[in-house]
Amino acid sequence: MTRREAPSRVPNMAKGRKTAIPGGGRPGRHYVLAGAAIAAPAVAPGLYLVATPIGNLRDVTLRALEVLAAADVIACEDTRVTRKLTTHYGIATPLTPYHEHNAAAARPKILARLAAGQIVALVSDAGTPLISDPGYKLVREACAAGCAVTALPGASAVLAALSVAALPTDRFFFEGFLPAKDAGRQKRIAALARIPATLVLFESGTRLAATLADLAAQFGARAAAICRELTKLHEEVRRGDLTALASHYAQGAETRGEIVIVVEPPAADAERTDDLDQLLRHALARVSVKDAVGEVAVATGRPRREIYQRALELTKENGDVAPP
Repeated sequence: MTRREAPSRVPNMAKGRKTAIPGGGRPGRHYVLAGAAIAAPAVAPGLYLVATPIGNLRDVTLRALEVLAAADVIACEDTRVTRKLTTHYGIATPLTPYHEHNAAAARPKILARLAAGQIVALVSDAGTPLISDPGYKLVREACAAGCAVTALPGASAVLAALSVAALPTDRFFFEGFLPAKDAGRQKRIAALARIPATLVLFESGTRLAATLADLAAQFGARAAAICRELTKLHEEVRRGDLTALASHYAQGAETRGEIVIVVEPPAADAERTDDLDQLLRHALARVSVKDAVGEVAVATGRPRREIYQRALELTKENGDVAPP
């Protein structure tokens, strides 16, 4: 999940220190922990998907530090963000940008490094690579070329939010970011309405109030949690129903930082006619009968003929004339 890096709660242990490396590790192939330089162990060539902290630099794993220090290069979204992590832990591995805008040009160069037997670490700005971040095509092509690909698990905004939301965790659906434009967002929310799982969404602070209003309009008063700035100094988790949360953030509540929205699954009786009517009314207020029927059919899985018939009935009740 792309985010602005927050100031660390831990002082930079590596700054200004020139400590001997225990075990005689190769120059630069070390990391600094608690003021001591530690030689990185030998790592086999290949592509390593390294999870990095989502805000608090202390959430990095020892294995991640070892691989980042041992790598020949670290491919990252924003070198300025990743350099804060590597500098903090005294890691001198070169950084190279790999993001959605340069991936087509950068990917062949990374694959060439892998073919030459190098160690490449892939990181995102924060959290686990490939989760709402670039990397899928690189992994696919590395695997196709016969290169070893290894995941180093660690911090994840998705799992952190799920664990504190106080909502069901036995089944969840990760949506990531919804469309930025109102029409696209509302259409996608309608498609998510009847998924029988807890929903996990990413959202920006500037769009949070509008997204919550759309979720409340289509989902009703489902329980939800807004998880903001997880693991950071100003971490906040606000729980309530969607209607109350939409009202709270519409009144100008703090929305700065990275945000995860977690929404409980639909009720077991979600196939009731009044639920269908609610979805249809909301869709008919925005689009034609044909488009509304298609939208609600995707959201509910119910027969289009049944939905079309009910749409005609609702249109007549409202005194409108439905198109043929």
